[in-house]
Amino acid sequence: MDDDTDEVLAEVGPRLRRIRKERGATLAGLSETTGISVSTLSRLESGLRKPSLELLLPIARAHQVPLDELVGTPAVSDPRVRSEPIQRHGRTYWPLTRQPGGLQAFKVLVPQREEEPDLRTHEGYEWLYVMSGRLRLVLAEHDVVLATGEAVEFDTRVPHWFGSTGEGPAEFLSLFGPQGERMHVRARPKKAQ
Repeated sequence: MDDDTDEVLAEVGPRLRRIRKERGATLAGLSETTGISVSTLSRLESGLRKPSLELLLPIARAHQVPLDELVGTPAVSDPRVRSEPIQRHGRTYWPLTRQPGGLQAFKVLVPQREEEPDLRTHEGYEWLYVMSGRLRLVLAEHDVVLATGEAVEFDTRVPHWFGSTGEGPAEFLSLFGPQGERMHVRARPKKAQ
């Protein structure tokens, strides 16, 4: 376990004691309600027993509180995002956000290579900002080259593709909403074989 987890677990006991006392409950009364022995409840509150889901769920029900009120959440000690790069379709993606859902941000590196555009669609809205190099964007009938410092935004339900111009690598930032996390689907059906 990491330091954040240890810290959260260490705070559970005092939190259990505080909530029980705020409700005017005794260990014996809580034991009767939850079916957990008085000694186990006492050891939980004093930190001599590690909390488990099997113990915390009946206590949360007895106190009529959400489970996260008993457990709490770890404090964010370092706000920096440290992520591993992801390789996908010959491109490298660095996640810049930690929380799933909501706005997602990536730094993307597109290597220099010739490739045929394969237009795709998905739910959402996307914003791209070119940090270095030149990025080719095909958006429906538009075929544009974005230079360093240029930005574009578009509804991702419009068939689109972005990639190398063949002149060198390109690095850009990509931002999109939670709908943009869904898998791309083909904008055009494949030709019959």
